[in-house]
Amino acid sequence: MKTTLTVNAKSHDVEHDPRRTLLDTLRDDLGLPGTKKGCDHGQCGACTVLVNGTRVNACLCLTAMHDGDEITTIEGIGTPERLSALQKAFVEKDGYQCGYCTPGQIMSATALLQELADGAPSYVSDALDGAAFTDEEIAERMSGNLCRCSAYPLIREAIAMAAEAKQ
Repeated sequence: MKTTLTVNAKSHDVEHDPRRTLLDTLRDDLGLPGTKKGCDHGQCGACTVLVNGTRVNACLCLTAMHDGDEITTIEGIGTPERLSALQKAFVEKDGYQCGYCTPGQIMSATALLQELADGAPSYVSDALDGAAFTDEEIAERMSGNLCRCSAYPLIREAIAMAAEAKQ
């Protein structure tokens, strides 16, 4: 089967088995190892990528589902020479610990910042017409991303720091 994906602003025509996951396509076929394979069941968030601006667990998506979609991986967020504000904040606040979950955390945080900018509520939002930028709000929105090193306070501090830098 052939699927056309735009990954990090570059178009790719991928020949694949219809059962192939987006995670395996990104890592194995397109050579983008930043998206991590953690649980392979959608429970840890290590494989989080953005599809048309919305965060998804790539291990739960079939490549065939995303023909024509825009996909952003951690490689599309920044480079070692030119880190994004979130990547800089994760380094400064030591929010990466072992680093395995960090790409998924940063991808999810990227979506979180956009959700807050768009006024999208979450489970802990006081109102349905917007959300306050609080530690509780960050924790709720990041709850789909696990960190075995338990760097959660540092991750939340890094996200808050990046949000301040954006403003």
